[in-house]
Amino acid sequence: MQLPQEFKDATATVLNDEFHSFLQSLDTIAPVSIRFNTKIMPTLEDNVVPWCQDAVYLSGRPLFTADPLFHAGAYYVQEASSMFLQQVVNQFFSDAQSVLDLCAAPGGKSTLLAQTLSHDCLLVSNEIVRQRAYVLAENLNKWGRGNVMVTNNEAAAFSKLTHFFDAIVVDAPCSGEGMFRKDKAAINEWSLQNVAMCALRQKDILSDVWDALKPGGVLVYSTCTYNRSENEDNIKWAAAELDAEILLPDTSGFPEIVKTEAGCRFYPHRLRGEGFFISVLRKNNSENRKMPKLQSKKGMKFVKSIELPFALKNPESRYYINDQNYIRAYPKINFDKFMHLNTVLHCIDSGLLVAELKGKDMIPSAQLALSDALDTENCICAEVDKSTALMFLKKENIVLVDYPKAYVLICYQAVPLGWVKNLGTRSNNLYPQSWKIRMNL
Repeated sequence: MQLPQEFKDATATVLNDEFHSFLQSLDTIAPVSIRFNTKIMPTLEDNVVPWCQDAVYLSGRPLFTADPLFHAGAYYVQEASSMFLQQVVNQFFSDAQSVLDLCAAPGGKSTLLAQTLSHDCLLVSNEIVRQRAYVLAENLNKWGRGNVMVTNNEAAAFSKLTHFFDAIVVDAPCSGEGMFRKDKAAINEWSLQNVAMCALRQKDILSDVWDALKPGGVLVYSTCTYNRSENEDNIKWAAAELDAEILLPDTSGFPEIVKTEAGCRFYPHRLRGEGFFISVLRKNNSENRKMPKLQSKKGMKFVKSIELPFALKNPESRYYINDQNYIRAYPKINFDKFMHLNTVLHCIDSGLLVAELKGKDMIPSAQLALSDALDTENCICAEVDKSTALMFLKKENIVLVDYPKAYVLICYQAVPLGWVKNLGTRSNNLYPQSWKIRMNL
């Protein structure tokens, strides 16, 4: 692998005697890892990612597009090093009630947070690039948690939410040195100037979002790069300038991880994963400003009573809103927070989209089909084989024999994929157009 000499010089000063082994690792094939959703959680015994109880390494990279379970959100393809976030959650903020994932697309860390945190925790997943925000929303919809809001905002927009979040995760845009093995384009884009620019941008992001963190709350900072400017130097700057304490995760069970004075480093020659850095800051209790009064967005109407043609688990735990003929369900425990955030932020998606009202018809949503809130035991379910499942995911019409004229939940290996409206001799495929498989399989 041809690497910039300036990168090699800088990395050699960090790795010293390990530098040659590091260079050799960049010429090997990157490992492939997946993290399972509780929809299909198998018993994990072999090839488990050491620091993530839900994840395994694969022996190769299959064609995920051809697997219906991938589209069902039964697992997420995620780089193993970044899964260490699960350890950080469990050690520092497992009881959080409101968490922000600031730079969240495409959704790896957000789906991990949604699974690791309590179901009572409100997770705000934000992405500044609009198109990537829609990809983020799709991935979180497929993951199936109803306590999530997807937003499309700059970091500075969150400064209005003074002391709102118990924890904030910032997977900062970086120079991408840790991705050189997987992304050769990152090598061509690398320069010392870009490293310096990224370091400054990361400081701006931390400063912009800091007011939104509660005193005593924690901010998790991560990059996929090796240089100290974007990692330890930025963390020490933040601790001094933003009045915070650096917290070091316990890595005693993972000797392959390198712990420094300001965080944890992951190197491909030491472990099965890509280059990664993660650190934790705890905000000192020096500020006394109060969180602003919560307000609700105009135009969203309570649904006083609703009869759904499909059953939800624990329906009494939710409030229902009619938002321009879209019925959304929100956990009662976080309802006021959801409504307030809708007034402050540019929201792409929030809560659980249950159905769309069209005349007298209530059309169940694709999001509902994939949600852990759906009571599948009280749905009409059609178990299909792989070829039929792929036809459905391509949004082709499928014929269901011996099923009533009703909304039918299509399942593959007992995992829901989405709905069809069965009309007898044919059915209407309700899978979203934007989600459909376009590859020839």
